[in-house]
Amino acid sequence: MPGMRVPGLIYADAAMIDSMAGDMAIQQVANMATLPGIVRHALAMPDIHWGYGFPIGGVAATRVEDGVVSPGGVGFDINCGVRLLRTNLHEREVRGRLPEIMNQLFRDVPTGLGRGKRKRAANINMEDALAAGAAWAVENGHGRREDLAAIEAGGCLPGADPTQVSQRARQRGAPQLGSLGSGNHFLEMQVVETIADAEAAHAFGITEPGQVMLSIHTGSRGLGHQVCQEFLGTMQRAMEKYRITLPDRQLACAPIQSEEGQAYLGAMSAAANFAFANRQAITERTRRAFQHVLGSSESGIEIGVVYDVAHNIAKMERHRVNGKEADLCVHRKGATRALPAGDPDVPAMYRSVGQPVLIPGDMGRYSYILVGQDRARHETFASTCHGAGRVLSRGAAKKKLAGVDLTQVLRSKGIVVRAQSKAGLAEEASDAYKDVREVVNVVEQSGIARVVARVRPIGVIKG
Repeated sequence: MPGMRVPGLIYADAAMIDSMAGDMAIQQVANMATLPGIVRHALAMPDIHWGYGFPIGGVAATRVEDGVVSPGGVGFDINCGVRLLRTNLHEREVRGRLPEIMNQLFRDVPTGLGRGKRKRAANINMEDALAAGAAWAVENGHGRREDLAAIEAGGCLPGADPTQVSQRARQRGAPQLGSLGSGNHFLEMQVVETIADAEAAHAFGITEPGQVMLSIHTGSRGLGHQVCQEFLGTMQRAMEKYRITLPDRQLACAPIQSEEGQAYLGAMSAAANFAFANRQAITERTRRAFQHVLGSSESGIEIGVVYDVAHNIAKMERHRVNGKEADLCVHRKGATRALPAGDPDVPAMYRSVGQPVLIPGDMGRYSYILVGQDRARHETFASTCHGAGRVLSRGAAKKKLAGVDLTQVLRSKGIVVRAQSKAGLAEEASDAYKDVREVVNVVEQSGIARVVARVRPIGVIKG
């Protein structure tokens, strides 16, 4: 396509490529490649599907010195991400009380569009939450100090500028701290099904098949959405000001070093910190829900953080490009970091094996825990995919599954589900997604991450 500054590179197998024929997501990869300052490749992971500006699964790195930052390359749900928790419980210890536990979690963790007031986190100082992220949550009673060591960037992006977050964004976010979003956001109780890499699993605290795990998928809620929405207008005006012409208005951007670029990065980082604080608050509510149902003794039930990784973010990172170290702004839109063993940004307790990589599947089948590999550092700016990727739109999924009792379908598989609506459940059914095993196979065969364990859901809360 005219105007491409670098090639596009999509990670996929032959069947995936065939299914993408004519897909607008491929066009979006070509569009990404026209961004000023982009280096090496415009990348897409095997969970690629259409998104706003960038495809979901898109990765692009731009030079800090003369490149641009694009809100469409981050997305509306800034720092949407996944946190994995391990427990010292076995499936046999929870199976008999599974409905009771899920009911308690559903009461304690608000879900869905616009919801969150029901269990509003106390003493919200938005200024501090936006600046300090998960550390603010811990200091205000939502978790433990040791949780922070197992979160990407320690749960706080540097450079956050709360003054760039509007009052409207704060008003939307404040009542939602400690809640799940709608759509594909979830809280899942899972059990370890298989362990493929015993050494890495041991490092991650994964001990045996049947171990109960918990997965939290949510982001910055209405606050992040508002930040993105407001800055899209700012970026449209900036493109005229800096005479930037691109094939798609949804790629609206500004030079990283410009006033507009710096303002967006300050606001985006603050919204990302809000998302880290949100997942931290949910973690503590989850612990208390388990203690409420299974016993009040904290020493008897242990729930620790394995890792927390961002999906939608732009980060300042240093990578080698054409044999030289370069300061880059790495956009990950529906993609996650995947650092190999030895990288100083991997938490100390995992540094000998590499960073945990969390790839959720769908609520009816399975999800994967992987570990980052060296090839990701060399090829993908240490990035990989973030999930299975949709094959049906939400509308198409609802139409296909009209009249199907998904709660009963999942119950027949031993999965207890709680959701705000049947329509919302249909949107997120297994039929709406690729088989995540096929996506993970591409990731593993490409050498950017390696499978550590597979988990299957036994309890699901959907927004």
